Parts: sequence; structure tokens; C-alpha cells
Amino acid sequence: MKITRLDQCASMPIDMEGVAGATKQVPIGQRDGAPHFSIRVFTLEPGGHTPHHSHESEHLNYILEGEGEVLDGNKPRMVKKGDYLLVMPGELHQYRNTGEQPLVFMCMVPSAYE
Repeated sequence: MKITRLDQCASMPIDMEGVAGATKQVPIGQRDGAPHFSIRVFTLEPGGHTPHHSHESEHLNYILEGEGEVLDGNKPRMVKKGDYLLVMPGELHQYRNTGEQPLVFMCMVPSAYE
């Protein structure tokens, strides 16, 4: 069994086309021997965003801190601390921090995707 805290996990800047002001942490994943799922935590600084993209697998998200919007296709939808999201396979989406504080969200994906 692994028990950890987010503040004990390394934070890595994301250097990818279409990304701005974003870092990633992996509190539980393949390195821990997780056979099916990985938990990643993304932090978007004010004005930061993920790429406008889609995936082959579903993503389960939970907003830990802050507020912003998620593009559902091209339609912006507001999100804030406490919201859960299900992003289906092939669904075009993008997270944007439109607030004044960091937007922090958990993203659970199949371990193979990590």
C-alpha cells in the first residue's frame, strides 16, 4: 500500500505545444506498480491552459482548487473547486484558468496512458 501527499510529489513543468503555465504531479502511477489507473494532478497558473485535444480513453477529473473553464468541444463551461468531470474517449476539450488563483485538478487515467 502506498500513502502519499501531493506536497511530497515532484512537480514537472509541461513543455508541450498548446500548453501554457502548467505543471504536473503523479502521486500514484506506474512507478508505484498501479496496474490499471494513474492519478495525475495538474496545476494551471492564472491564464494557463492545456492543449485543445482529445484522447482514446476516458478521463475522470476533480477540481481541487480554483476556478476556470473547460472547453466542451468549442463550448466553454465554467468549473470550480468541488466539480467532477467525465471526459469521454474522443471528446475534444481544454482546461483554462480564468481565475486569479491556480486552478488545480486531479485527472485519473488508465495507467497505460500515463
